[in-house]
Amino acid sequence: MVTADGRSNPDRGTAGDRLPEQDHGEDRRAIGLAESQIPPNPLAEPFDTDAYHETRAQREARAASGMHPGRYRAFDLSLLRFGVRPFLMVMDAAAYFLAAAIIGHLTNTTLGVFALIVVLYASGGLYRSRLTMSVLDDLPALAVRAVGAAALVTAAGFAWDKTQVSADLLWTSAVFAGLVVFFRCVGYSVVRAVRRRSFVAHPTLILGAGRIGGTLAAELLAHPEYGLKPVGFLDSDPLLEPDERPVPLLGGHESLAKVIVEFGVGDVIIAFGSAPESQMVDFLRTCDRLDCEIFFVPRLFEMHHISRDMDQVWGLPLVRLRRAAFRTFSWRLKRLMDVFASGFALFLLSPLMAAIAVAVRFEGGPGIIFRQERVGLDGRPFQVMKFRSLKPVDSDESQTKWNIAHDDRLGPIGRILRKTSLDELPQLINILKGDMTLVGPRPERPHFVAQFTESFPRYTARHRVPAGLTGWAQVHGLRGDTSIEDRARFDNYYIENWSLWADVKIILRTVASVVRGSGG
Repeated sequence: MVTADGRSNPDRGTAGDRLPEQDHGEDRRAIGLAESQIPPNPLAEPFDTDAYHETRAQREARAASGMHPGRYRAFDLSLLRFGVRPFLMVMDAAAYFLAAAIIGHLTNTTLGVFALIVVLYASGGLYRSRLTMSVLDDLPALAVRAVGAAALVTAAGFAWDKTQVSADLLWTSAVFAGLVVFFRCVGYSVVRAVRRRSFVAHPTLILGAGRIGGTLAAELLAHPEYGLKPVGFLDSDPLLEPDERPVPLLGGHESLAKVIVEFGVGDVIIAFGSAPESQMVDFLRTCDRLDCEIFFVPRLFEMHHISRDMDQVWGLPLVRLRRAAFRTFSWRLKRLMDVFASGFALFLLSPLMAAIAVAVRFEGGPGIIFRQERVGLDGRPFQVMKFRSLKPVDSDESQTKWNIAHDDRLGPIGRILRKTSLDELPQLINILKGDMTLVGPRPERPHFVAQFTESFPRYTARHRVPAGLTGWAQVHGLRGDTSIEDRARFDNYYIENWSLWADVKIILRTVASVVRGSGG
């Protein structure tokens, strides 16, 4: 076949070739942290995320001491070391308050207009980090949003009390629209300058040592103003000869996680290469789990239209992949929601839970709470709590019996608890402790995780996020004796498309399911 880099290689499969099902486990073992970033045996040796986060926290110190081969000496540039966003916000604030000082109009309304401008700029992507920063590209959006914010506040003030808002407000925004262009010119020039001098340089790994990867590496070295400093290639079957590589080959794809950590890589560019597309999902999830920004060269890039939301390196378009949900600020709000909701639910449902405890004790004797080992975030085991609906014969039965919904030993209380899912109420304590979350993939026992991982290659990707009390698969009826492959697909869909509103929808549908008594 002809590769994406234009060279013939009859031994290499097509990019869309899928590996045999039995080989996926070997590929995950080779990659090391592929899929959910847990080892091949997630039960014996959970992935130590804390160690990796500590490594990232130590990078700046290692860089300053010159001990790290992949980091470049940083310079204390105040706001710029925290990223472009706060720096640009300060520049905009300086422009706005200078405009207010020139007009002589600084009131609470004026501050409200500036707050609205910041919101409009943020929603328009004017504070996002970009490789190429151009005031001319941003000029229409900057001016229209500045004047539009003042017009909206003026219209709102008139509608509220039928009085005219001072014309100075519009003049302030008009002057700001002019000043912000100048301040942005200065700001963008500063960003490019500190990047060019490698005061701000993000160690970058290029996946794919072919013609496109080589071109990208050469251009990034020649144009440091993009802020990406290539440290090397990663490719199991590189097309470029050693003397053709602008940066060294650091290993094959199996070294991805190791290289990211050892070289302090913060950005990864997917530039075609020898890996089939069936492995790309694994690579991207590894990068996401280790807090890397991900770019990729689009297919047929020669015909690709560059939009303002894309990046480019010296004429080569790059698509910036959206960050995984668990790396966003909203995900932190999810944890706050878990704490408040589980705490309030425990308080509200405490009489019901006390009544259930008495009923369980009456029907089955001692041992009201049933504890069982389940696999959670990053493959780490934890003890899930439930109201006991059936006493297992021994611990082996507890860990290996798939479903007790039709077990003849179930008493009337146990059947009611199973049918209404009320047996799972003690898991609110797991949520409050942080072992689980309200909405997420349901946790499974280690015995079955090991089985499902071998049969369904994407199953372990569910462990990228904490296990949940309810989930997207459950509200679609995928519980009990239902397809494991379907569950994994629904759970991974939820993770990729997560939002706070999605969690609210799932909770509402779960409540409706409990009221109808359609549990398992």
